[in-house]
Amino acid sequence: MSVLLAISFSHLLNDTIQSLIAAIYPVVKQSFHLNFTQIGLITLTFQMTASLLQPMVGHFADRRPQPYALAVGMCFTLGGLVLLSTAGSFPLLLVSVALVGVGSSVFHPEASRLAYMAAGSRHGFAQALFQVGGNAGSSLGPLLAAMIVVGEHAQRRLLWFSIAAILAIVVLWNVGHWYRTNTYRLKPRPRRPAHAGQPAISPRKVGWSLAILVALMFSKFFYLASMSSYYTFYLIGKFHLSIQSAQLYLFVFLISVAAGTFIGGPLGDRFGRKYVIWGSILGVAPFTLLLPHAGLFWTAALSVVVGLILSSAFSAILVYAQELLPGKVGLIAGLFFGLAFGMGGLGSAVLGRLADLTSIGFVFQVCAFLPLIGLLTGFLPNLETAGAKRVHGST
Repeated sequence: MSVLLAISFSHLLNDTIQSLIAAIYPVVKQSFHLNFTQIGLITLTFQMTASLLQPMVGHFADRRPQPYALAVGMCFTLGGLVLLSTAGSFPLLLVSVALVGVGSSVFHPEASRLAYMAAGSRHGFAQALFQVGGNAGSSLGPLLAAMIVVGEHAQRRLLWFSIAAILAIVVLWNVGHWYRTNTYRLKPRPRRPAHAGQPAISPRKVGWSLAILVALMFSKFFYLASMSSYYTFYLIGKFHLSIQSAQLYLFVFLISVAAGTFIGGPLGDRFGRKYVIWGSILGVAPFTLLLPHAGLFWTAALSVVVGLILSSAFSAILVYAQELLPGKVGLIAGLFFGLAFGMGGLGSAVLGRLADLTSIGFVFQVCAFLPLIGLLTGFLPNLETAGAKRVHGST
């Protein structure tokens, strides 16, 4: 538990820094005279550097664990943050967010491996506890930005957050000592069918299942991209809020995302990953469809419901995929965290271009239909879970 809490806290610090990128969009848009396409390119640069390297880092670490890579990766994040606070041009902004992305590409698959190592039999809970730290950090970023990154030298005030990066480096270096002496915990667990006598899942079925999970990730993270990158602009444009007020509404949404992430892991352990995935992706559709037509109060209320439901899927998707391919913990973590970042970045760029051609309101109307892709969950096989084991044992 101490290891899980340490990496969850480090995840909070890491994602607080990363969330500053989106939180300062209104500031850099005004100071650098950017359009929505350029805002989308900033997100795309960060997300692509974060996503493309993650599967490679995870695959390499599966073969040769690197206990202190987490601390080294955080050094890249620190360098990117310092450059972001002093960047005087759009190209330097892109370089700075790329450095933060490199740090993320190292942190997420390796920290996910640590969560797996420390989980015992409660892998859903462990992943949820790890991820809730990141979601809490993502929600704190806009709130802290609203309080700190303001005024005439708003961009330079980002330097205050280097304290968080240095603290994370210290914590992760110490966690590396535990990692080095506990790599034996990464022995693969055999994948079992959900019911006695059920045949093993074929490689073809595994491939189709992974493809469905990728489609569900597309649905989830394209919608989250619309909220994390453009929700403040939507609120400012439709309800004429100030930048600070819009960031507070974004904070409320991201806090609900953090809460939903933590709830989803234990539910997956108890009732099965597939049911959590089904309820999360498809179950959020009625609320996303209502949100573009609501007033300010109901927009805020619906955003909380959407955040709670939609975010509960990721830990279930990740552990489900790890159960499909036992022994590939780092590869799966890198692949799915990479997909999360890559799809979020691609979604931000595509939606930014769509916003320039139409309007932010139209973007939210289109994205409202994305959760209907959750219907594909019905084609996933039922894998055995801790909850299923208890049910079968009692009968």
